[in-house]
Amino acid sequence: MPSFKIPLILSLMLLLIFISCNKKEANPLTVEALDKIETLVSLMDDAKSKSIDITREETTLWFANEFLKFADWDEVHQEDVEKLFGYYAPFEKDKTKYAAELPSFERKKVIEILDKGIVQLEKIIEGSITRRPTPKIDWGNIKVTDEALVNNGKPVFLHDYFSKTVGIPLTNKDVYNDHLGNMHHGGENLYEVHQDRAINPWLLNEDGTFDQERLKLLTNIPDTNIGFLYLWNSGLPEWMHKKDSTVAVGRSLFMGLDIDNPNVRNHWGKIATKAGQLTKDKKVTQLGFVLANEPHWFAEKGYWTQKFGEMNSISKHTLGKFRKWLSKQYKNNIRELNRNWETSFKDFNSVEIEIPIDKKLRGKPIWYDWCRFGMARSLDWFTHIQNSIRTSYPNAPTSVKMQPRYFVGNYRSHGLDFESLTELTSIIGDDAKALGSRSLNAKVPEPWEERYAYSWEEIPFSYDFMESVSPNKIHFNSETHFLSLTKWKDLNTPPDYIRSVFWLATLHGMDASTSWFWARDPDGSPENRLEGDLDFWDPGLGGAYAGSANMQPQMVNEIAQVFMDMNSFSEEIIALRNQRKPIRLFYSETSSINKKHHMTELFELYESFYFEGLSMAFATEKIIKKQDNSNWDAIVVYDTQYVTDTEFDALQNYVNNGGTVIVDNAESLSKNEYGQARRKRLKNGKGKVIVLNTKSYEEVKQKSLALLDNLLPEVVLKETNGADYKGCTWRAVKNPNGGYWVNILNIGKNNANLNLSLKSGKQVTIKNMMTGEKVKTDFELKSKGVLLLEITE
Repeated sequence: MPSFKIPLILSLMLLLIFISCNKKEANPLTVEALDKIETLVSLMDDAKSKSIDITREETTLWFANEFLKFADWDEVHQEDVEKLFGYYAPFEKDKTKYAAELPSFERKKVIEILDKGIVQLEKIIEGSITRRPTPKIDWGNIKVTDEALVNNGKPVFLHDYFSKTVGIPLTNKDVYNDHLGNMHHGGENLYEVHQDRAINPWLLNEDGTFDQERLKLLTNIPDTNIGFLYLWNSGLPEWMHKKDSTVAVGRSLFMGLDIDNPNVRNHWGKIATKAGQLTKDKKVTQLGFVLANEPHWFAEKGYWTQKFGEMNSISKHTLGKFRKWLSKQYKNNIRELNRNWETSFKDFNSVEIEIPIDKKLRGKPIWYDWCRFGMARSLDWFTHIQNSIRTSYPNAPTSVKMQPRYFVGNYRSHGLDFESLTELTSIIGDDAKALGSRSLNAKVPEPWEERYAYSWEEIPFSYDFMESVSPNKIHFNSETHFLSLTKWKDLNTPPDYIRSVFWLATLHGMDASTSWFWARDPDGSPENRLEGDLDFWDPGLGGAYAGSANMQPQMVNEIAQVFMDMNSFSEEIIALRNQRKPIRLFYSETSSINKKHHMTELFELYESFYFEGLSMAFATEKIIKKQDNSNWDAIVVYDTQYVTDTEFDALQNYVNNGGTVIVDNAESLSKNEYGQARRKRLKNGKGKVIVLNTKSYEEVKQKSLALLDNLLPEVVLKETNGADYKGCTWRAVKNPNGGYWVNILNIGKNNANLNLSLKSGKQVTIKNMMTGEKVKTDFELKSKGVLLLEITE
């Protein structure tokens, strides 16, 4: 296919000639698609002559041509495609059927995206709708600021794919471009498991020298584009295991080492320092060194990780560190520990603990101490690695790719202090997920299906927390699982779901993202890692291909389209997400550790506030102490029985200094971390304490909003959707030029009838900012619909 590097009109002419020469013996669906390409190309030519921006159509055209090529390859290689479907257990039974249907499916979806592009461009040309031009992303000149990534003076949101075809150079425009994304990263050019990444433990040899060939994975990265680098901790060289058989005791899935072992710490410290030295100030580090891929250390009996031999014991190094930590926590008073644990250790050097720990101990002091220590030890490891990088590369950007499900979920033996790790690094890091439909292994409907179009909860709940902790950092989701998961795929993913979920994540702080995954070579064949016998590889890689973005043109085109739209309105989106957040929900790690369902209960409160037009945020002891308390008006405490004395004191000091704390009932804040009763109760100071005497999260919400009515938006959105709950989450912010910008996302499963007005009762004019069309005050928004509106009086 012709490249758009040559003048556009000449390119379009060449494309039309190419199409006419390839129709004769083509598949009927291909012929139909080629006819529509001709139509779109002609419209693009017309639009170009009228100075209309056609960047969006260029992308649709690119994906259409690519997937017609992919469909041809899949048709000729059905046996190979069938094998790839077979690697994914839920598809294995019908792999022959799926492989046979795939080429036609891809061609039909190409026709759909072309039809959609044609209709929109016709409306643009005739003037019935308008749209802003798409900003051209300059991948080599992105500025990283505290507030956003900046492209040509304006905020920009970036997207790429987590993994791209092995062996393809970063300069290959068929894979690295404006359509798929053009971030740079290191590695994936060799064919050895976990040794093909830029920063890995095989860089350092046994004799203390560095492997010069592997270092090229770092030094050969062109210093031209924004990018990121992973530190891969999945394994260790064999010579390390021979020297010290304990180097991997207490390992986890992607942390295949003992983070407390001095040999491991020394080895990785040297590698991190070397990596910093070789990449200092390089553009490939602008999105940071990702210090770990999905770290976790679940230590409770019966958790799924034990099936894979994870954290079934701890090393002598970890036990020694735990003993020292306990000695400090208990101020060297072994009697106090024995009283708490109901034990009879003679001193701290004789303390023992069984790992994995019995879940029956949850709520007991020994459980709390172990979980808190687990968080402290991982923080110590990441501090060590970050400091090692910054020995040679001061202020090197860093993040940790934490899985937000471990924050949102109720389990707390994972060893991750989300607050402290978010504070530690210079970039917020994660790989949040969403489900567009029911999990493939679900035998009954999932709870979210009763109300919502897709499972959205993890994204805003976790993002609002991390953004509350570090409001002045960019946010990089380095492996978005919005497109597929191990147990969820949709072979026909709706574009409106794609648009909604990426808009949702961006509205809650996401500045850059890479989706899992892109695995097509330019000729349409699967990348080298997917060819031949996959027994050598992690079978999850092969299973990831079937039903992925590599088979769905409507999916990947919509991703590109929604990012072009969001970048056209990046300043408005930044204003919406950066507005003041007047109500803070109190978060206590202490209650999360001790209670079985604390996060479920806290989410119920969060969810009840989420559809009231307020931007949500959290308060913790650290946030209260470190941030300007005038940034909010009230802290709401709900079902939080366990807090440390310092957490309690932080709330009391907030009240003493004029803040308002709303508490559900007297049970909240009534115990310390060990379940011992607290005699103190919050008292009024310059500010006030309001105890509501209720256990109902809905009542807490209603009374909180009533008390703080003056803080609610001037814009009023009323919703009816045939149910007794709301499905539209919305935000409004003042337009500097007058009026308001309003963003509405219907994440509910029903279409919504909406009424938009102002508290003042003044008449308003409403415009759809993405199309320029006028909108009545009463209008409908379909399920998964996205609107960005401008209100003027």
